[in-house]
Amino acid sequence: MPGVFHISEMVSLALHSMVFITIENKELVSVKDIARKTNFSEAHLSKVLQRLVKAGFLRSVRGPKGGFGLLKDPEDINLLEIFESIEGSITIAGCPTNNITCPFNQCIFQGIPEKLNNQFVEFLQDKKLSDFMKELN
Repeated sequence: MPGVFHISEMVSLALHSMVFITIENKELVSVKDIARKTNFSEAHLSKVLQRLVKAGFLRSVRGPKGGFGLLKDPEDINLLEIFESIEGSITIAGCPTNNITCPFNQCIFQGIPEKLNNQFVEFLQDKKLSDFMKELN
């Protein structure tokens, strides 16, 4: 059964990586360490981590002792910022038919997609990386 929300693989990689880097609480975490712990492909993970570097969440250090580290305090990063750095702004979901073929004068969904979308955005906005340090340690 399909879910209401679809979170892309790239967003999942980004969120898991950011949480892993946060709870590791080290200066730098290597792509190999993240890949080993999460079972994600190193190549795909590297692409996602570079996007997070460009978005200003991570710093990258090359070399055998290199890796990725947080540029901001985990308290100052919410999941919505990470999500939107990968996918762009979340748009409000409307009628799945876009009113092209709908025979009804009033939407049968009665604003449910918008309400669910708003709750999802609020959840992501309220959830900070620092919350995972408390929850997962």
